[in-house]
Amino acid sequence: MLTQETASRIKSEIRGQVRFAEPMSLHTSFHIGGPADVLVVPADREDLLQVLHIAKEEKVSLTVIGNGSNLLVRDKGIRGIVLKLGNALKHWEQNGNNFIFDSGVSLAQCCRIIGEAGYTGMEFAVGIPGSLGGAVYMNAGAYDGEMKDTVVSVEVISRSGEVKTLGREDLQFAYRHSALQASDVIVLAVKLKVKEGDKVAIQAKMDDFSQRRISKQPLDMPSAGSTFKRPEGHFVGQMVEESGLKGFRIGGAEVSVKHAGFIVNADHATAKDVLQLIEYIEKIIKENYNVILVPEVLVLGEE
Repeated sequence: MLTQETASRIKSEIRGQVRFAEPMSLHTSFHIGGPADVLVVPADREDLLQVLHIAKEEKVSLTVIGNGSNLLVRDKGIRGIVLKLGNALKHWEQNGNNFIFDSGVSLAQCCRIIGEAGYTGMEFAVGIPGSLGGAVYMNAGAYDGEMKDTVVSVEVISRSGEVKTLGREDLQFAYRHSALQASDVIVLAVKLKVKEGDKVAIQAKMDDFSQRRISKQPLDMPSAGSTFKRPEGHFVGQMVEESGLKGFRIGGAEVSVKHAGFIVNADHATAKDVLQLIEYIEKIIKENYNVILVPEVLVLGEE
């Protein structure tokens, strides 16, 4: 439980941002979510370590997020401390065809840095929103590429403050999955290995992927990206559209009229609206295709 004394301690011992009763709608690409008891954006690794120390010592629950691009926070919000890593971990370095990025660096920035250096292998991710840490956690992918294709290792820290390195084999990558999802460690940094390439060709490929996203996806509306994982042998958007659900709404949550694989926040949607719409889509697709859809969006918080 977060007491007033603990809240005061966090405020006095953390140099980064500390916000109380912070609406999580301000920190998710869905623009949905109730308040966090306290949101901390650490200034650096030292701040991060101190937050972990306080949470452990005061026995306060700790929730870690990247930049909230694949996240739905329930309407009652999140109890305890929410640790947002984005601004704290932004360092990167290059050693030949190996690049090491802090987990808070955006995936788009990683792609640009690697491409501008004349290396290929990360073009697929240029339009994927979110931080690198979150991308590794989910094994994000697009256009026949996945994070597992370039990740060599990750540096992680446990809730007790122990730092260690996990190799690619430790991460047990699968479709939209990594072993990190069953662990409570926090990703600090990611080592990527890429290949030398032609800068002009790399940029052309990234431009092509970016244009495809702009033309096909509802990037102008709040969402959490693709709502469901892709079932083997099927395309979610096609099944949803063929089922007549394009534009279907529950409350303010809507199946995108541009791409039926997305749920968008069309009009002040609540998390309850989104979750009910997800459940309804799952029901219809099961009835029509005997296919079980699995949400790709991570759901956090109190109902």
